Amino acid sequence: MDAPKAGYAFEYLIETLNDSSHKKFFDISKLGGTKYDVLPYSIRVLLEAAVRNCDGFLMKKEDVMNILDWKTKQSNVEVPFFPARVLLQDFTGIPAMVDFAAMREAVKTLGGDPKKVHPACPTDLTVDHSLQIDFSKWCVNTNIYRQPCKLTDWKCVV
Repeated sequence: MDAPKAGYAFEYLIETLNDSSHKKFFDISKLGGTKYDVLPYSIRVLLEAAVRNCDGFLMKKEDVMNILDWKTKQSNVEVPFFPARVLLQDFTGIPAMVDFAAMREAVKTLGGDPKKVHPACPTDLTVDHSLQIDFSKWCVNTNIYRQPCKLTDWKCVV
């Protein structure tokens, strides 16, 4: 595991694991003393993700401290949430995929770089039967006749 990418405000929490200079982690228990010890497990996970992603822009030090003081601030403060990965099922994932495609196309039309439009965290899409693919670029490019082909049972058929 690579060294964690430290948030600007929390570099002092980084410690090495088993005397190995390349294995490091954030020791979150140093952050709040006894406050950390009484946090429910789910809030600890949220706090650890916030410390790892604290960049001073999307996730600020104040956001991390609000999570640490969740007992007193839980009803009147919002905090950003950056999960390590998002798993979308086809019912919600396909509209999200279409939205990203539309945003990329709009950025390209306006002369921007469409590669800059991406989710803020890694995202996986699982699809069962709800997505139909009629034509595939791979299928067209690998066909020696260069004719569009229809995907049938995951095979390219001319």
